[in-house]
Amino acid sequence: MADNKRRGEDADDERLNDEVVNDSAEDDATDADEPVSRGGTATRSRAKADSADGRKTRTDADRVGLFGRIARFIREVVAELRKVIWPTRKELLTYTAVVIAFVTVMLTIVAVLDYGFAKGVLWVFGNPS
Repeated sequence: MADNKRRGEDADDERLNDEVVNDSAEDDATDADEPVSRGGTATRSRAKADSADGRKTRTDADRVGLFGRIARFIREVVAELRKVIWPTRKELLTYTAVVIAFVTVMLTIVAVLDYGFAKGVLWVFGNPS
């Protein structure tokens, strides 16, 4: 039974594979009509044409002052904060409770180990008092 369900052996799978092949053949035909990109060499030659020594020259519009950069930074921060999915009050309280419980458990484990190692060291090296 499991052998019949392998990819390509089921009649439904063969039908789906034929459709995929037909779709890709149509895509290949449309790709031939699109222009071919020249890659990165066109941008390099354009940058060399901008200045004689090969460095791209900056225009006055590219130069931004200190306050302009700070304003752009603040606009970008606000835009990113608007994308954040903020937790609801219930989720926030649940996450806070989980963190506090985890920290309490870890604190207890570390305190017990610290106490045990301290007693062990005193037992091995003796108590001077």
